[in-house]
Amino acid sequence: MGIPSPSSDQGGTSRQLLRQARAGDTRALSALFRRQRIALTRWARGRLPRWARRLADTADLVQEALLQTFRRLNAFEDRGQGALQAYLRQAVQNRLRDELRRIERRPSTELDEDVPSQDGSPLDLVLDGERAARYKQALSTLSPADQMLIVGRLEMDYTDEQLQLITERATPDAARKALRRALLKLAERMAHD
Repeated sequence: MGIPSPSSDQGGTSRQLLRQARAGDTRALSALFRRQRIALTRWARGRLPRWARRLADTADLVQEALLQTFRRLNAFEDRGQGALQAYLRQAVQNRLRDELRRIERRPSTELDEDVPSQDGSPLDLVLDGERAARYKQALSTLSPADQMLIVGRLEMDYTDEQLQLITERATPDAARKALRRALLKLAERMAHD
């Protein structure tokens, strides 16, 4: 599910900026790139395991995915609101997988036994994985509108005003209240899992 980026430094929606960029407007392309980079970096934060972060920074992977996508901007098929964000998320996810495969192929040369693990205990890692799986499962049972609110706030760090824009609510307060209801549904479903 894709969440559209709210308007930022250059006016217009991402779809408008996309049309302008395809027409050759470099300022629109820069604004679109900047807007998507910020949103995708927030979304991708923490998706690269800590053991892999020394070799590759998440922000670098997002930047590479954006550059590759924007080089082929005319090939992108706009399928409606949120399509670009969903497409870019998939590109970042693919880039993360590629990076993990690349790192796993590289043999480890030396272990420094004096450095304590930053990852926590094996039990902590298992519990974190189980929580993430329960979250994803419970989220998938919610309506698309509720999913958009939750992902917008928890994964993209959107404000009430931004949630208002992407969900077309009347006010930021209405978006906040809808988010609260969606979070309560999510918590209830996670508790019963």
